[in-house]
Amino acid sequence: MYAILDIETTGGQFNEEGITEIAIYKYDGHEIVDQFISLVNPEIPIQPFVVKLTGINNAMLQSAPKFFEVAKRIIEMTNDAVLVAHNAEFDYRILRTEFRRLGYDFNVKTLCTVELSKKLLPEQPSHSLGKLVRALGIPMADRHRASGDALATVKLFKLLLDKDVNKEIVKELIKFEIQKGISPKLMDIVESLPSKTGIYYIHREDGTIIFIGKSRNIKKRVNQHFTGITKSAKKIQNEVFTVTYEETGSELISILKESQEIKINRPIYNRMSPKSNFSWAIYAEKDAEGYLNLNLQKADGRKKEIKSYTSLQEGKDALLRISSQYQLCQKLTGLFQTKTHCFQHTISECDGACVGKINAEAYNERVQNFIDKNIFENKTLAILDRGRSITERSVIFVENGIYKGYAFYELNYQITTIAILRNIIIPMPNNRDTRHHIQSYIRKSKGIKIMHF
Repeated sequence: MYAILDIETTGGQFNEEGITEIAIYKYDGHEIVDQFISLVNPEIPIQPFVVKLTGINNAMLQSAPKFFEVAKRIIEMTNDAVLVAHNAEFDYRILRTEFRRLGYDFNVKTLCTVELSKKLLPEQPSHSLGKLVRALGIPMADRHRASGDALATVKLFKLLLDKDVNKEIVKELIKFEIQKGISPKLMDIVESLPSKTGIYYIHREDGTIIFIGKSRNIKKRVNQHFTGITKSAKKIQNEVFTVTYEETGSELISILKESQEIKINRPIYNRMSPKSNFSWAIYAEKDAEGYLNLNLQKADGRKKEIKSYTSLQEGKDALLRISSQYQLCQKLTGLFQTKTHCFQHTISECDGACVGKINAEAYNERVQNFIDKNIFENKTLAILDRGRSITERSVIFVENGIYKGYAFYELNYQITTIAILRNIIIPMPNNRDTRHHIQSYIRKSKGIKIMHF
């Protein structure tokens, strides 16, 4: 659990400042579960430059509660949680100072989104809250007021959690929970999981990830691990301490994310999983008469493949469907070996490209339609899909034919340029596996939108 907060103060001498406003959002890593926002009477005057900056003046605070009146609520909001703030050192110092005046030793674990953003967003020229959220397209209201800044920090932290593919933030939280004595049972773990699409991470007690999986129903899939009788399931049951998860909304993102994060984190019980091996691919070549032929061959990294498959039979089955869908000649796709016309022409299902009855230009247009829909070469596009909530969308970004990564954004985010899209993207490797997954998803899925740039 995280307590994400922002504090506005009176300004003044070091350790003599008073709190004028505080906002705390309790965040479980997925959504806000509680919040506390209040003006505070600091019992000392506000510095004039602070009044100008925040709009909070002395008159506004006369009837506000004093710190001792909100102290109990602050402890409730931050107890058993990691305190998160943009420049956490400042907010934590102010809180400790106020509690010290009450004779209470306020001591919590902290995370600073300035430091996290420097590590996870090193390309950003500025890590101030205002400039950072603007660069990421995050809308911000009530700048320099506690509630506005804290809510912007929540959205920034959410994006930083997505960017943290090594899961260092989550691992640290698990260590913190262990210190607090929280040790959930298997049934409790399953009950805490959502029945939604996403990635799940099975951890040992020291936070180490021992298994990563994906599912359209996380709760159901993890329950299968915990009730399974195979050797690997028994090992997981004996070693699991907790399960963390990330909803993706988009099934494609869960597929791409699982593949990459297994390579990064190398969980011991994923090593038994079979690896994808796309050893067959379709290529296009012109024959002596100028007709574009589709050829299913052993994958050759030196050639520009259109689609790839794990087996020869899978490739042949796909080529049959492609020939039917695009009205292509089975002789020119290599499915029917003959020196004359193909069998489909005999039964009037081929219009005669195999014997020159239609010209190469007309036939090649149909082949090119297939190629254009199944190859990213030199294309820049964004695949828009479902997000993790009804107010969110996901995006998979391909630039100049290269898969760059994915991102989530709220519907009110200002994603107006490719530059902003590049800033919010969680980088991912571009390889044959990712291209295959993306192309297959586009072909099979309904309800997705593709934006071309």
